[in-house]
Amino acid sequence: MTRPEGAGRWRVLVPVVAALAGLLFAAGAVSAGDDPRAGSRTDLVDLISAQEHQVRVREAQVTRLRDAVEQRSRAAGGPAGAAQQTADVLARRAGLDPVSGDGLTVTLDDSPRDADDPALPPGTRPDDLVVHQQDIQGVVNALWAGGARGVAVMDQRLIGTSAVRCAGNVLYLHGRTYAPPFVVRAVGDPDALEAALDAEPSVRVFRDYVTRVGLGYQLRRGALELPAFDGPLGLGAASPAASAAPTPPS
Repeated sequence: MTRPEGAGRWRVLVPVVAALAGLLFAAGAVSAGDDPRAGSRTDLVDLISAQEHQVRVREAQVTRLRDAVEQRSRAAGGPAGAAQQTADVLARRAGLDPVSGDGLTVTLDDSPRDADDPALPPGTRPDDLVVHQQDIQGVVNALWAGGARGVAVMDQRLIGTSAVRCAGNVLYLHGRTYAPPFVVRAVGDPDALEAALDAEPSVRVFRDYVTRVGLGYQLRRGALELPAFDGPLGLGAASPAASAAPTPPS
């Protein structure tokens, strides 16, 4: 009995199709398995972006409510109006009002070099090539010490409870994240501010690494306008200091 011609071709094609399907499946699995964390990273970035958006929305609501309370207090007159005038003076000192004037802008940036660059000094580590928390904090502390009337990091005004934190070379400030270059602005006497930067040990160390490994450091004078702090003012963790008991006379 002669087998149908078509049946013979089908028997040949079935293994070929199966093999191709297997190759496609394997390729898809390898492609998806190249970086199993890719999906997780994407989810994390989306989550951070969503949370930052919520922070901005809440900050805008707080600002509107605060402005409404202040306007009503001023309009009320009497003790409430007097208290609001005192609050206005304190707000300017605390960073809750915009401030403008001459000052300095300091920009810190990572080095464009790689740690294995043969032109770098022996023993250079990857950590030596990025801006760290202590570098930004050193600049901020020096500017305050130099008599700054207001300091801002990136687009945010600093107040007494502000905390500059970094994870790697990512800056976290008031619920927002920033990548380098990092810009610090201060309103005050430019000569006094620059002298304070020159005297700050951590700034001198950073400048040394500018020469050694190519970190970025720029200083610019000019007229500045700093925004008012618009974040929440409540303290998340604070307790009154325990007063020392008087020592009885012997």
